[in-house]
Amino acid sequence: MAWYSQTWTWFEGKWLDGNPALMGPRSHAFWLASSVFDGARVFEGVMPDMDLHAARVNRSARTLGLLPTMEAEAIVELTREGARKFGPDAALYVKPMYWAEADGLGTIAPDPNSTRFCLCLFEAPMPVPGGFSVTKGAFRRPTLETMPTDSKSGCLYPNNARVLLEARSRGFDNALVLDMLGNVAETATSNVFMAKDGAVFTPAPNGTFLNGITRQRVIRLLRDAGVTVNEATLRYEDFETADEIFISGNYSKVMPVLKIDGRELQPGPFYRKARELYWAFAHDKAGKAAA
Repeated sequence: MAWYSQTWTWFEGKWLDGNPALMGPRSHAFWLASSVFDGARVFEGVMPDMDLHAARVNRSARTLGLLPTMEAEAIVELTREGARKFGPDAALYVKPMYWAEADGLGTIAPDPNSTRFCLCLFEAPMPVPGGFSVTKGAFRRPTLETMPTDSKSGCLYPNNARVLLEARSRGFDNALVLDMLGNVAETATSNVFMAKDGAVFTPAPNGTFLNGITRQRVIRLLRDAGVTVNEATLRYEDFETADEIFISGNYSKVMPVLKIDGRELQPGPFYRKARELYWAFAHDKAGKAAA
């Protein structure tokens, strides 16, 4: 039995079942990390903000010196086509991806003309809100001067992974990751919010973390509903004393944090409002997956 769930991948005009081999040991991305991706969701018959995710993967490709070969609209239509290969109630993760096959003129830089594209959809149940815990991350986010932090690049994720593994070795589900100045940037897997004294706060984008599509959507929805949302410089101590903490991300959308270090928290009214508003937006405004 395969370790992965039901998967369909579009590559060079065909849908391939399972986990096909698409690159080899000489592929530039295999050993020099010239790969970018995006992550979106199909769930409950909708695929919110798929157009924004498709546009972002093209921007990420350009950031790494790749040449995007697909229009964002074509990626959206392929996602609809791929989603129909699954059951009507399937929850899917959607990954459009670019990578380089060849180096450029014998250098470590990629040859943009060797850029390849695939679109991968696979079954991934939506996480259920539960006892999500965080602590302070042991490793920090890089800056734009040291890594392509303005893209969703595969090369960034080993650092996130070691933050996550270290936190889990201490019994926590995740960690709040600091930037190089010691301010909270995000968790190892998502953007983060906190509430204090009747207002919501979230780290201001400063080039050290991705300003997530779901993050931006949640901020807009809350503000439109009359909630004060402040993008600010936040320290770990601010989260230690917060009234509530919640996260946003494409994989789980909006989830509560129920423990920070030894302090227990409860799902709060701002988390509940954010999740309620997001689900309403997804079903009322977002593109239908089966359209």
